[in-house]
Amino acid sequence: MRHLKAMIFAGAAAAAMITAPAGAATRAQILSTMKRASEFMVDKVAVRGGYVWAQLPDGSRRWGEMEAYPTMIWVQPPGTGTMGHLFLDAYHATGDDYYYRAATKAADALVAGQLPAGGWHYFIDFGGPASTAKWYATIGKNAWRLEEFQHYWGNATFDDAGTSEAMQFLLRLYVERHDPKYLPPLKKALNFVLKSQYANGGWPQRYPATKFPYIDHGKPDYTSFITFNDDVAGENIRFLIQYYQVTGDTRVLDPIHRAMDINVKTQQPAPQAGWGLQYTLDLKPTGARTYEPTAIVTHTTYANVEQLLNFYRLTGDPKFLAGVPDALDWLDSVKSPPELNKDGKTYPTFLEIGTNKPIYVHRRGSNVVNGEYYVDGNPASTLGHYSSFRHLDVPKLRREYEELKATPPEVASKDSPLKATGRRPLDRYYLTDMGAGSDRNADLAANSPDALVKTLNGAGWWPAELKMTSHRYMHDGSKTVTPGDYSTTRVGDETDTSPYLDPKPAVGISTGTYIAHMETLIAALGDAK
Repeated sequence: MRHLKAMIFAGAAAAAMITAPAGAATRAQILSTMKRASEFMVDKVAVRGGYVWAQLPDGSRRWGEMEAYPTMIWVQPPGTGTMGHLFLDAYHATGDDYYYRAATKAADALVAGQLPAGGWHYFIDFGGPASTAKWYATIGKNAWRLEEFQHYWGNATFDDAGTSEAMQFLLRLYVERHDPKYLPPLKKALNFVLKSQYANGGWPQRYPATKFPYIDHGKPDYTSFITFNDDVAGENIRFLIQYYQVTGDTRVLDPIHRAMDINVKTQQPAPQAGWGLQYTLDLKPTGARTYEPTAIVTHTTYANVEQLLNFYRLTGDPKFLAGVPDALDWLDSVKSPPELNKDGKTYPTFLEIGTNKPIYVHRRGSNVVNGEYYVDGNPASTLGHYSSFRHLDVPKLRREYEELKATPPEVASKDSPLKATGRRPLDRYYLTDMGAGSDRNADLAANSPDALVKTLNGAGWWPAELKMTSHRYMHDGSKTVTPGDYSTTRVGDETDTSPYLDPKPAVGISTGTYIAHMETLIAALGDAK
């Protein structure tokens, strides 16, 4: 997740990025490599200017978080919006108008798939409604562990930063040259954020509410709940602050402050002073997907404390620090005993409200029809795709809190875009801390510019092991359980279309790998200039 601290101090990160050593590669070699790799992506990989996460070299199979039709592009990062940001980064580093034009193609793809309400779905299907309906009736329906894809709500989502990244990219592209064609979709996106916000400051996961709420496995439709999961509130605040700093539009100030206040309002009282993933409209913690039980959640609490510290930097208001000590004390109190540490993960994910007993999530069965998720107090054989354990650096947060507590409000918030007089430009570079998100095919390993120049193949792409694959859709799952233990695997039997780790990964084209390698080359141009 990207937090507001990264935005406030992105100038320093960008400065560090563009002074990275260039290695043995010359500037001309770096520019040539960047151009060849980009031309391949734009000319050979893009679908109407948009991108998925990975594909086989012949294009016979393509994936976002799930397998995609040939007519689909992905909005969820690292997808089309991420590529747009990358192209603008490359444009700023090189001055080559080619990259600006590539960014406009990505923007045009997003605009074409913008929903009437102003937001975006996880993907865009240029094949039309019938194609999308077929995908959901086959591939989506049978993805056992990806419940958000089992049903098409027909509305936009804030989940996984897809809508947020798309509108941040449109804002960035518009202010680059003030091309009037991008102003209407940008305003449409802004209105979507403002209209979808609840009066108390929170945002639902999806909007607008569907006419026919979807009931999943006996649980209510969670998409209208106030959502902290995947940094929904933080990403929307990020966009609104960026919009304010470049336009000075004061309409967004009240929504920003209400959104920050919802973090304070939803913190539970001590001694269990944490947060849940989602909240009902009367501000009670609640669950979501069937493997996300109603609970106080350690990694959400950690993320919300980070946000409170960031809000203090933005506002200088001590109310955002007031609840931090209780939250940190609660995290310390629920740390797992050494015998339950899992690969360095020292905190249980879910704690029962009122008792602080760890809740562990399991599953049984073999596919979406006969399988089910359930919870108990047994830490053995928990899910492989959604960990019941977390690594959290609580001492780091405590040090950061103590430092901010000792910092006068006017000093802590002196660089805040909310306190600036006049308009401020956006950061020139956005992807200095690019992460893979849910994309396990992105190669984020450090590579020297020299190595990247040498490893770009003759066709113009960097070969990447596609560690994630999926079963092709053949038929729906059945009520008969296929023999085998699927309790900790990412996938069930051969009817489960959920992506899983391929024991013999194919070599293919990874959008995330391209983005990461391009950012390395962009960084190398700092010394070359």
